[in-house]
Amino acid sequence: QVQLAESGGGPVQPGGSLRLSCVASGYTYTSNCMGWFRQAPGKKREAVAFLYTGSGAIDYADPVKGRFTISRDNAKNTMYLEMNSLQPEDTGMYYCAQDPKLGTRRLCFEALGSRQSTYWGQGTQVTVSS
Repeated sequence: QVQLAESGGGPVQPGGSLRLSCVASGYTYTSNCMGWFRQAPGKKREAVAFLYTGSGAIDYADPVKGRFTISRDNAKNTMYLEMNSLQPEDTGMYYCAQDPKLGTRRLCFEALGSRQSTYWGQGTQVTVSS
């Protein structure tokens, strides 16, 4: 069983920055497929960034390309999402996810978050407002 715990959210002004963290625990193997999702009020949850550690491949949703950076510190079992130039439309609950069943880059980027094998954190709120 994998437990994921996000932190680092909060209020921020437009143009500001935040760094989210996701600490993983409770597992005896390493999941290669992980990522960040967000959900704004009244909207569906959407993917933000993917990281496939098997090859180091990374992908971002178009709205955050060039502004967000996903990374991982293996020694700390922690994944990060560095968010810069934040805008009000970035407001939402941010969730980290891992799926140990997605063993290729293609499956990871296509299916993370859509299967019962995905583990989710409890979320951290990001509010971008002046």
